[in-house]
Amino acid sequence: MEIDYIENEVSILQPPAAQRRRIRPVDDAHPFDLDAYISGYSGRTALDRLVHIISTCPTLAPQALKLAFAQIEELRDPTLYQTVMNAYDAVADLPEVQLPPTSELYPVNTVWCEEVTKKNQAERTKLEVELKTYSNNMIKESIRMGHRDLGDFYRATGDYTQALKHYTKSREFCSTSQHVLDMCLSVLELVIEQRNYSHISSYVFKAEGALDTANAAAASNSTAGSAAPPPKRSAERDQVQSKLDFAMALFHLGQANYEKAAQLFLKIGPPDSLGDWIGKLVAPGDFAVYGTLCALASMSRSAIKSQLTGNAIFSAYIEQEPYVRDLTQSYLSSDFKNVLELLERYSTRHYVDIHIYSHVYDLTNLIRNVAVVLYFQPFQTIRLDRMSAAFGWTVDEVEKEVVALIQSGQIQGRVDSQNKILKARKVDHRAELFARAIKTAAEIQSTNRKLLLRMRLQQADLVVKPPKSRREQDRAAELLQVD
Repeated sequence: MEIDYIENEVSILQPPAAQRRRIRPVDDAHPFDLDAYISGYSGRTALDRLVHIISTCPTLAPQALKLAFAQIEELRDPTLYQTVMNAYDAVADLPEVQLPPTSELYPVNTVWCEEVTKKNQAERTKLEVELKTYSNNMIKESIRMGHRDLGDFYRATGDYTQALKHYTKSREFCSTSQHVLDMCLSVLELVIEQRNYSHISSYVFKAEGALDTANAAAASNSTAGSAAPPPKRSAERDQVQSKLDFAMALFHLGQANYEKAAQLFLKIGPPDSLGDWIGKLVAPGDFAVYGTLCALASMSRSAIKSQLTGNAIFSAYIEQEPYVRDLTQSYLSSDFKNVLELLERYSTRHYVDIHIYSHVYDLTNLIRNVAVVLYFQPFQTIRLDRMSAAFGWTVDEVEKEVVALIQSGQIQGRVDSQNKILKARKVDHRAELFARAIKTAAEIQSTNRKLLLRMRLQQADLVVKPPKSRREQDRAAELLQVD
């Protein structure tokens, strides 16, 4: 018996309940070194990642809690204690998780909280008084710097709404393109920390416009006799452009546009070009994970070879995550069983990332689907047990996966469910050629009939002429075109 599709079939890739809650194991089959991972980050992003790890990996929650409490005292936001404890308590309340209460692990440093709160209040009052003084004196540059300083303060203390308000308010008092560019980069850092991807594109476009204006002004000064060396300006532009490319890559990743995200991740310059964003927002190893997963899920093999494996700059990022190179090489050599094993083995590493965790399931599915399609391409018929050996699945799992791909149109074939054989649909190229020829002839015939009808209407003077004024305008326009 042959079938084309199965109604209401459940995919073998349907995530289990634990995966839908993003609870991930950490064991010999899913290794993850928390200390090595978190050492690549600093500041607020380190804390955000630790909170996410507490929610994602209960087995690491006590260790992550200890690191988070130590990280909090390097920041200026005492409310983070409550954020971390809420995340820990939410995981501890799960029925399948056994965790000791936070009070038994690490106490809250109340003395530090009181001191930091007083310092924050005093600094806030000071900055607000300075800004008011600058506003009364109508000193434009000082007002801009006052808003910038208040934005930095509110960002450090965790009030992102007020920080964004003051950063954007400083735009009104920017007097140079460099000021606008600095404002845009500050906002981009803020929205990336918030993971508010929808706002990234507008500020990237504003930053690119300010960057072009600043470079044009620098070029004009150079031609007028300035001694500024062009190589230095080029290096500065490359540094800013790498930051903008990274921000736009995150925007496309947030929109699930994996192909554009992959192209931008692979386009990013060396780690030095990102300046203080390395560690502050992202680690070099993250680029290897983001770029490779998005590329494997959306790009062709030829594009992967030229843009990923042949990219010397991106190879420096891959060195930070050696398994990524093995993943790419296995994919290009059609060792799909090893590809799937590597994706599963390092799935915990992918799910603990705060930017890509919500896309890991979809990206893994896309990579698996592409692998099945590529494996079947050279064959007219193939037994499902041979495919099961190549992918490490059971025959029933292979059949369900293949049927799903036939339903979606990614595989042109039929499944013989009795003999467990996948057969490619036979394409009659001669019939296709005749069909295209007949369709083209019909379109030409229809066009010719319309032209003949128009000619006969004009001969019979049955065409409605435009008003005299319109005819005069058209005639004048024709004369202008001739001139």
